Amino acid sequence: MIGMSKGMVTIFDEHKQARRLDELHTKEAEDLALILSQKYDIPYVDLSKLPINTDAIRLIPEAEARAAQIAAFKVSGKRLAVVISSPSNPKTQKIIDELENKNFKVETYLGSVASLNRALERYREISQSVETEGGVVNIANVEIESFLKQIKNLEEIKARLTRDAKLVGQMGGVTNLLEIILAGAIFAKASDVHLEPQENRARVRYRIDGVLNDFVFLDIKTYRSLLSRIKLVSGLKLNLKNSAQDGRFSIRIDQDEVEVRSSSLPGAYGESSVLRILNPVNLLVDFEKLGMEPLLLETTRKQITKPNGMILLTGPTGSGKTTTLYSILRILSKSSNKVITIEDPIEYHLEGVNQTQVNRERDYTFLTGLRAALRQDPDIIMIGEIRDSETAEIANNSALTGHLVLSTLHTNNAAGTIPRLIDLGINPKTLEASLNAAIAQRLVRKLCPNCRQPHPVTDKERQLIEVVWQEIAKKRPKLKLPPELTLWQPLGCTACHGTGYQGRIGIFEAILMTPAVVNLLDSSQSEHDIKKAAEGQNLLDLREDGVVKVVGGITSLVELGRVVDVYG
Repeated sequence: MIGMSKGMVTIFDEHKQARRLDELHTKEAEDLALILSQKYDIPYVDLSKLPINTDAIRLIPEAEARAAQIAAFKVSGKRLAVVISSPSNPKTQKIIDELENKNFKVETYLGSVASLNRALERYREISQSVETEGGVVNIANVEIESFLKQIKNLEEIKARLTRDAKLVGQMGGVTNLLEIILAGAIFAKASDVHLEPQENRARVRYRIDGVLNDFVFLDIKTYRSLLSRIKLVSGLKLNLKNSAQDGRFSIRIDQDEVEVRSSSLPGAYGESSVLRILNPVNLLVDFEKLGMEPLLLETTRKQITKPNGMILLTGPTGSGKTTTLYSILRILSKSSNKVITIEDPIEYHLEGVNQTQVNRERDYTFLTGLRAALRQDPDIIMIGEIRDSETAEIANNSALTGHLVLSTLHTNNAAGTIPRLIDLGINPKTLEASLNAAIAQRLVRKLCPNCRQPHPVTDKERQLIEVVWQEIAKKRPKLKLPPELTLWQPLGCTACHGTGYQGRIGIFEAILMTPAVVNLLDSSQSEHDIKKAAEGQNLLDLREDGVVKVVGGITSLVELGRVVDVYG
């Protein structure tokens, strides 16, 4: 539209004017809701600024909610927050009464029609999902169960993800896409799902057996819808995009409940997201099948039967420390001892073990959990991780006063455990009595037994194996290097989804507090000196344990070199 004003031409932007009118109408509606809330003495809420919890939404059937113009938007235990647009609607009060009869403590808020509609729109997003208990997103609907049964390989997962990405604009499309991503990750036994925006697209990657694999690329619009859905089910703030956030939710398949830890991080092209899949099925590894060589297996068994002291597992994130801890706890839980754990999170529920979970919002940390656990007179305590000086000190004192303490520590090797504890403020003189064993571990992929194939051994490989075997032979004289050395490499087949590997196994090293190691505590505490002092224990180090598994055809030399410095 063009208008004249004193000889000048003014051009009116109709779209801009329309947006301005919409903003004015929205403000008027919110102002009116605020006035009504004051009149009826009901707290006011603007849901455009708050996250809406889908587990709360599910507590009122959609048809009843729309008829009564009410919606639940937040639930915590039995405390339930609902929004209404009219306090005089008899249907509204009826639903509130029904909720209170179910022992909910209902907190009623008055909001604008826009706020109410914003909450009611969430029914569209959950319409494709099965109703579940609070905090659980159930992906075990007929379609997903059928998908998990019919899928044969990773390529079929990629094809399904590509197809479903195109259907996001349809009702429930983004919900289906997230469910397929999660179901695919579980089928592939992935530990993590990485969703990473780039300049013109976003990629989805699965970490399978410790290695990231590209699965599908999404257009940016689809990715943003998917990210919003992830935030919604994780309890993250939708409008917070410039700060890192952490959340969690659970998914249920058949009778198994799998916890998913979500993390969002701002970046150059928007927020990236990582979903860590904590599948309890993957934690059920028998102690004998972890991969410990016979002497270390026997030694560890003796250490965990001691009535007191610390056993610390070390290694980077994703090295299998939690799996080892759970394997040990499954043995200890069969005894008459009282076992208490402080975990972040509880990844698998163990019968006979008192498990607690860190909750930083309520100031329940590893430190406060450990203090509380000691008041319960436990025999065995498992702490998910020793992160600070106070936790280290209490754990050390607990080990000195009749408790067996299991925990993890971030160091590169077993010898680094002692210097790290001293850095955390532990008196070196107490470690002789408190520290039983430090065990370091890594995970290597196992060669697929169906398609592995021998390959010609190069001079460099032979020289490396022979040098390392000289050290192995000093500790294990009965272990002989085959005269005709054969090394194996991955090929790839349908059984291993073309990767050449199936599953993972641990490689380990350990240091015990023998007199030679204890004698160093008053003087040197360097990793090099501690490792040298521990040589008389005849325990293999990470490289030696790995080479034994390479020569045995369990893994490849290339794979071993991916996780430890084999040529160092």
